[in-house]
Amino acid sequence: MPKHLFSHVETWVFDLDNTLYPPEARLFDQIDIRMTDWVERELGVARDEADRLRHHYWATYGTTLAGLMEVHGVDPDPFLVDVHEISLDNLTVDAALVNAIAALPGRRIVYTNGSEPYARRVIAARGLDGLFDAVYGVEHAGYHPKPRREAFNAVFGQDGLTPAKAAMFEDDARNLRAPHEMGLRTVHVAPEATGDPFIHHHTDDLARFLSQVV
Repeated sequence: MPKHLFSHVETWVFDLDNTLYPPEARLFDQIDIRMTDWVERELGVARDEADRLRHHYWATYGTTLAGLMEVHGVDPDPFLVDVHEISLDNLTVDAALVNAIAALPGRRIVYTNGSEPYARRVIAARGLDGLFDAVYGVEHAGYHPKPRREAFNAVFGQDGLTPAKAAMFEDDARNLRAPHEMGLRTVHVAPEATGDPFIHHHTDDLARFLSQVV
């Protein structure tokens, strides 16, 4: 990986779920179950319908929460607290990732479609406490989710980062389109590449990738 492609980067933006920990931890299995539970209970629908709505809203609106807010007018905060009450026992400290992130020059931030309190729990469980200058959740974007442009505008505006001097690391490829359009260098962190033209780089090993760019 040519280091010069990242020599301009002053702010490193990391997604959280399935980016700062591997998909094999399967935290979203727990979150999906809790979201389906919530939809079934709060909307009073059968479980199969609740599961269908959970996925439909995610695909259509960017997150299940965004769909619930748009269609049903739900209060986002109780939902976010409920669905993120999961076990983090599957997370372990990754020394290579800790060292790679610690070595990055400039500012380092986390931006997730989850909530800030949940993100901080995950960061601590991965041994990454103290390595990030800021942690932003969906609440900082006015509950607009990635991949919406207004979500990135809100969070990046609060952070004050310069898009042309930033890079974003994200497991959900669709969430990299807006950052690419804004001028960030984009890195897809996932088992397989998608070939999307708005993705500059792909890796299935974040720690190794970071160690090659600084």
